[in-house]
Amino acid sequence: MLVLALDTATPTLLAGVARRSADGAVEVLAERAVPSGTRHAELLTPAIRDVLAEAGATLGDIGAVVTGLGPGPFTGLRVGIVTAAAIADARGLPVVGVCSLDAVGDGARTVVTDARRKEVYWAAYDASGARVQGPDVVRPEGAELPGPFVGDPAFAARLGAPVEAAEVTTTGLLRAAAGQLDDPAAAAPLVPLYLRRPDATPPTSFKPVTTS
Repeated sequence: MLVLALDTATPTLLAGVARRSADGAVEVLAERAVPSGTRHAELLTPAIRDVLAEAGATLGDIGAVVTGLGPGPFTGLRVGIVTAAAIADARGLPVVGVCSLDAVGDGARTVVTDARRKEVYWAAYDASGARVQGPDVVRPEGAELPGPFVGDPAFAARLGAPVEAAEVTTTGLLRAAAGQLDDPAAAAPLVPLYLRRPDATPPTSFKPVTTS
């Protein structure tokens, strides 16, 4: 089965096409990791077209869609999740959502990614790769997170430990989605992992308007 994998939880969007066999083995046929900043909506569709072309496939050949659910910023997550849901709905395909941090690195590790506001998103994993803590969002100073760390090396100094550079991968997304891909009927709804409220909030008071 060919699987389309998407993630827009970080400033580097990911699109990939992989072949997944009945025993769960994954062969990545094409992958694009595109530095996108806040341009996910502009760059995701071209990235999907590129990986399909490189894999020699069309959307008609895809058997399932996997998307990262974050944690990440509101706008970025919406782009990836809505795109995945729209493709799956249009083609009548199963769509699976996974925690994006689960798709970063492997084995025993703590994944840290940029949450802005001088904070990190993080989750910890045991030797089997199973998540044992998180996801959560904290300031790295004094957080006493367990190592070793993978993810964004920019936080090494503030964590007081080295951080091995790593990002979301197609292989990681399919690994995290394995159980739901094996049993699509058990796939959970696509619920974004925002972890905190948006920066923009409705006003709580209104200034009266007077006319002369």
